[in-house]
Amino acid sequence: MLNRKKAVLAGLAVIACAATATAGLVWSGGRTTGAGPAVAADRAAAGKAARLAPGPNDPLSADERRRAMEIAGDADTRRRGGRTALLYVQRDDDKAATGRRAEAFSYDYDADRLTLRTIDLGSGRIVATETATGVQPPPSDDEERAAAELLLADAELGKGVREEFEKRAGRPLRSPDDLHLRGVIFMPQHVHGVSNARAVASCAEHRCLRLFVRLPKGKWLDTSRIVIDLSAREIYTMEW
Repeated sequence: MLNRKKAVLAGLAVIACAATATAGLVWSGGRTTGAGPAVAADRAAAGKAARLAPGPNDPLSADERRRAMEIAGDADTRRRGGRTALLYVQRDDDKAATGRRAEAFSYDYDADRLTLRTIDLGSGRIVATETATGVQPPPSDDEERAAAELLLADAELGKGVREEFEKRAGRPLRSPDDLHLRGVIFMPQHVHGVSNARAVASCAEHRCLRLFVRLPKGKWLDTSRIVIDLSAREIYTMEW
C-alpha cells in the first residue's frame, strides 16, 4: 500500500511539472512562445506575495493586526454606552480553525465586562463573540499609560513622581511617555494583612492595576502599595 501511494504521488509530481512547463508558454500563430513581460511580471508578483504571506502558525502581521483592530473597534463603536477600550489583538490558536483568525479583547469599564471577538481575517467577519465578568487579562500598553496619567494627576503622589524624575533626569517630566511602565492586574484576594482592605475591595470586580515605574538611570519608584482603579478612576494606597 505504501509503495502504491508513493507511485501515485510521483505520477502527480510529473503531471504537475508538465502542467507548470506548459503554463509558461502561450500559443501564437501556430507556435508556442515564452510568456510576455506582463504575464511574467504578474507571476513574479504572485510568487512574491505567496512567499510573504504568513503561514498558519506565524504571528499576526502588521496588516492583519491593523485590520483586526479596525473590525473590533467598529464593533465596539456600534455598542451603545459604556467606556469601552480595545486592549489588544492576537492570533487565534484554535488548531481546528481553517484560515487565519485573530482574537480581539475589549473591556467595558462601566460594566466591568470583557469581550472576546474571534475574527476571520480572510472574510473580515466576526465569527464568534464571548463576554465575561470577573475575568482580567493582562493590562495593555494604553492601560498602563492611563494608570500613569491618574497617578500623575494625584496631588501628592504625582508631585512625588515628578520630583524623583527631575532628580534623575535633570529636567522636568513632560508626560507619562517619559516613564518606563510595567503594570500587573491587582486582585484584592491576593493581598493579606492590609488594614484598609475595604478600600481595595472594589478591585474584586473593577479593572485595577499595580503600576511599577522606572525612572532614568534605572531607579524604580516604590509604588508597591499603590493600586490604580481604572474602572472608578481612583487611586488607593494599601496600608499594613
